[in-house]
Amino acid sequence: MPLSTSATDFPALISLTSFGAAEVLRHGQLWFARLSQAAGADGVEVREELLRDAARELPELAAWARDSGMALVYSCPQPLYAADGTLARATLQHAIAASHALGASWLKMSIGGFASQSGGFEAIRQALAGTGITLLVENDQTVGAGTLQALQRFFAGADAAGLPLPMTFDMGNWAYQGECALQAAQLLAPRVGYVHAKGVQRLPAKWVAVPLAESALPWRATLRALPRQVPRAIEYPLAGDDLQAVTCRELQALRAATTLLA
Repeated sequence: MPLSTSATDFPALISLTSFGAAEVLRHGQLWFARLSQAAGADGVEVREELLRDAARELPELAAWARDSGMALVYSCPQPLYAADGTLARATLQHAIAASHALGASWLKMSIGGFASQSGGFEAIRQALAGTGITLLVENDQTVGAGTLQALQRFFAGADAAGLPLPMTFDMGNWAYQGECALQAAQLLAPRVGYVHAKGVQRLPAKWVAVPLAESALPWRATLRALPRQVPRAIEYPLAGDDLQAVTCRELQALRAATTLLA
């Protein structure tokens, strides 16, 4: 089902990778989708890289979502463009087919190796035409697809070609390339259709995802700069003896933080 919004609230989702790859692969994404629903989520983001048997799991998740009314986003880990800058047509077609099998109206991908000479926008338009699927372009953690310059170059090309694509704004990913999340939010806000609400902290060797309240970055100002009504998904580790209670608490914190910033 589509990610609907209302005048008073936003859909709060859980990216199922938040429960840890090992646990999700052990129990399956449907198990965690049901837990997310019980904790009060409005939907889940299904992760292709954590599917054990896509041919079985995607229809099961689709049936669950139809019965429960939960929203679904399909996340494809393979990028739109190959390393040589060519459009990854087979990957896009695969991701669209998987989104159909899931019953998801929203497909999340990164741009990968897109370059100023890449093009391919008409092919993207044709692939999406008539599918009912909205492609959400995400800032990832790479130089080529996770910097403001790279994303602005892609969106400028897409806009010029008459393909105004919305984006998934991952609040934490900007830090991995030394980018300013707040500046990115201020510049890209008009096209943001989905937010990964994620904080980050710096360890000696790397950045790690944490709840917003523990983030080293200006998460309040960044949230304030983003559209108020667009869906937000938790994408940081959720763990504990009572996992449903932990998930419920984090959903409440996300809703409360957004309400206070309104």
